[in-house]
Amino acid sequence: MAHDRFLDRRDAGRRLAERLLALGEWPDTTVLALPRGGVPVASEVARALHAPLDVFVVRKLGLPGSEEVAMGAVASGGVRVLNEDLLRRAQVSSGALEAASRRERAELERRERAYREGRTSAPVAGRTALLIDDGLATGATMRAALLALRPLGPARVVVAVPVAPPELCRALETEADGVVCLLAPPHFQAVGQFYDDFRQTTDDEVREGLTLAASPPEEE
Repeated sequence: MAHDRFLDRRDAGRRLAERLLALGEWPDTTVLALPRGGVPVASEVARALHAPLDVFVVRKLGLPGSEEVAMGAVASGGVRVLNEDLLRRAQVSSGALEAASRRERAELERRERAYREGRTSAPVAGRTALLIDDGLATGATMRAALLALRPLGPARVVVAVPVAPPELCRALETEADGVVCLLAPPHFQAVGQFYDDFRQTTDDEVREGLTLAASPPEEE
């Protein structure tokens, strides 16, 4: 296999874990995966670091009439972050904002119930939060996750991904306390181009990854 691509997400996770371990020890760390695709990657990392794993679900609050534009986001832990400047400029009513928040919060809670299967959320306050996805293209979801994670009180937040554009890796260094991009190819087009197998991750695979992370590597 070429070193500039991955077999699948689990292979990417194993290689990302090797890079993270080469940087030193990771005490008091909680691994947070952006579902769905980030979970198989993060599961391998969590097992290698002997760290707890959890999903960190982020849902964008779309601007009424221009849903692709984020006026804010809701995330795991009851967090809501808002783009106050955009809300003022677009004159979004409080009713429209609350309706969007309720809708996306309901979907977020549905996903958390489906993924966690009754497990409580992993601790974040006072710990290193290691935010992981299977790769970044625009970075919009990861940026929303960074904003939403801060109110939960982590000691520091580190972004770790198998692949992302080099300019995005550099930009995130100003927003996170640390950034690890395993591959930062100059001719980046899409995350999937760096995977042999980039099939969509299913909800069942998310649950499997969360369960797998709880077992030590030698039991695999």
